[in-house]
Amino acid sequence: MKTKRLIIFTVIGIVISLLTVFVYRQKIDFFTSLDLKLKDVRFRARGERKPAPNVAIVAIDSKSINELGRWPWDRKVLGKLVRNIKSYGAKTIAFDIVFSEASNPDSDRAFADAIKENGNVIAGYFFRQEAEKQSAESSETLQSSKIKVVRMSENVTEVPLITYPNVELNIPQVSEASEGAGFFNILPDKDGIIRTKTLLMLYDGDPYPSLSLAGLRHYMGSEIVLDIAPYGVSGLIIKDALIPADESGRLTLNYYGKQGMFKTIPAVDVIKNRLSASALKDALVFVGATEIGIYDMRATPLDPILPGVEIHATVASNVLQKNFLIRDGRVIFLEIAFILLFPVLLSVILSLTRRTIISLLFLLITMAVYLYINYFLFADYFLNTVVIFPIISTGLTYIGLEAYRNIVEERQSRFLKKAFTSYVSPALVKEIITKPDMLKLGGEKREITVLFSDIRGFTSISEKLTPEGLVLLLNKYLGPMTDIVLKNSGTLDKYIGDAIMALYNAPLDVKNHSASACQTAIEMMDRLKEVNDSFYESGIPEINIGVGINTGDVIVGNMGTDIRFDYTAIGDTVNLASRLEGMNKVYKTNLIISEFTFKHFSSVALNAERQTLNAFHFRELDLIKVKGKDQPVTIYEISSGLSDDVIQKFKEALTLYRKQQFKDALGIFQNLVSEYKDKPSEQR
Repeated sequence: MKTKRLIIFTVIGIVISLLTVFVYRQKIDFFTSLDLKLKDVRFRARGERKPAPNVAIVAIDSKSINELGRWPWDRKVLGKLVRNIKSYGAKTIAFDIVFSEASNPDSDRAFADAIKENGNVIAGYFFRQEAEKQSAESSETLQSSKIKVVRMSENVTEVPLITYPNVELNIPQVSEASEGAGFFNILPDKDGIIRTKTLLMLYDGDPYPSLSLAGLRHYMGSEIVLDIAPYGVSGLIIKDALIPADESGRLTLNYYGKQGMFKTIPAVDVIKNRLSASALKDALVFVGATEIGIYDMRATPLDPILPGVEIHATVASNVLQKNFLIRDGRVIFLEIAFILLFPVLLSVILSLTRRTIISLLFLLITMAVYLYINYFLFADYFLNTVVIFPIISTGLTYIGLEAYRNIVEERQSRFLKKAFTSYVSPALVKEIITKPDMLKLGGEKREITVLFSDIRGFTSISEKLTPEGLVLLLNKYLGPMTDIVLKNSGTLDKYIGDAIMALYNAPLDVKNHSASACQTAIEMMDRLKEVNDSFYESGIPEINIGVGINTGDVIVGNMGTDIRFDYTAIGDTVNLASRLEGMNKVYKTNLIISEFTFKHFSSVALNAERQTLNAFHFRELDLIKVKGKDQPVTIYEISSGLSDDVIQKFKEALTLYRKQQFKDALGIFQNLVSEYKDKPSEQR
């Protein structure tokens, strides 16, 4: 049964896992959005990380606005800003600002001259859907900033990137003076959160780099190499950094924290020379607005109002540190493995338990283990694995297994409980439910103890009672006696009129089954006194019973047909137990056991619990020859009230009798009758 259950549970887990993999491959928007939210939680759980120290921000912040006046400032001031940034040791300056409209000629010239003198400024611009009139000079300068090394695979006729029809550029003086240019468009996900940065866009058939990518090209002194496959971008390289952009040229950002993680210097402090001489030595500097009134604020997984300039800085820092969130073929394989592994693991575990609360506990443990592994791979190895789908597959597997357990197994369990509660103890019913295969049609050979009990003179008693009185007698008698059988781990095999047949060690193991049967017999006799008291009060004749017990091998199992069968035992052991019950009439006793029960009881009790043996009193009654057996069988009376003196004298008399010293034996038997009213001695 355990193997069958394991197979069924495992199959359920595999089927649900495969269905989840199918849904995973469809990239359904609902699940994708939900997964992104969980990844945001993962970012927040990881906490802050240190960005590259050579990436800095010169901020047009509230301090600078307060001291220099409202934005935009005169471009002569910006020219001084550019010169001073260079004087502090900056290697590259990238403007997250577009100067698309001319101001007064002197200021524009002063700004352009400062840019040209520095020789390290990357201008910013942005693509737009609306038409924008551009000068020929600016458009020509834009052409010089495009990606020049593009390697296309065979059968690729176009570059599959995001395309915009128009562009808003800087004025010609600024464009011509700059060392390069990059777009600063930032495209959020559908929920408005910035999780990726588009590094490449297509304009007029040519690919152009983002501001951060253009700044890195100048800073690292290396051309950008773009590889294009039929499905999109297959490779993006700057110097020795392979940037893991997706097929659309987007990089998943590995954020460092909330606003302020990068070295940020107020623009006014640069302009007024308030910094140490090497404050920006060898730095890649992004100039942009952080003042909320200018409103270049973006929502990220870690900060709902992160300045856009910090997103460009994040891209640059990710590349310089090579701290990319990895999502390649290996990660996808790992995701599918998680989707398959954890449900199957849960299925195997739950196949070993039947309690709902324990199953739920294992579900929570499995989920916790998965989430920890997922977080560990993200935090320590930057693996950007999905979060939601292994949770879905594991959760659905749990639901499927619980549904199977409640619909199939619990229905079967309820049937078994209803069928067997009247025949065996609740503890045994519980075990039968866990091993239902044992109740299939068929039998097995095993050692058991069989108990038969019968009411003495029942025929004559029944003739004196009305049908209603007879039913009342049987109910008041059979009910308490059955309870005693079940209490002592016995199985009620059947009622045969007024007789009871009970099995011990079948269908399930009972360690000391002979002792359990003997204990049942003793308790039956004790309970009979109470039953007779109730009979007396009801006007029903008192009754007496005889019990026969035998131990041995039988064939036990379900006998009959597939549609109707009876769980019972057959064999000589059963027949002898029945005959021993009848021998009580001969010896005027109530409880007789065979030598086989006595030997089994004695061996188990001596090896396990000595006090169990002392709780019963045994007396050898006789050696009898029964039908079907060649050898005679020694029989014993068992009681809880026999005195040691009676047992010893009876043994002496029996020994004399067997030595044919009949006169001496008779004297002892007669003494037992006169002094102790010992009924078995009357038969000698």
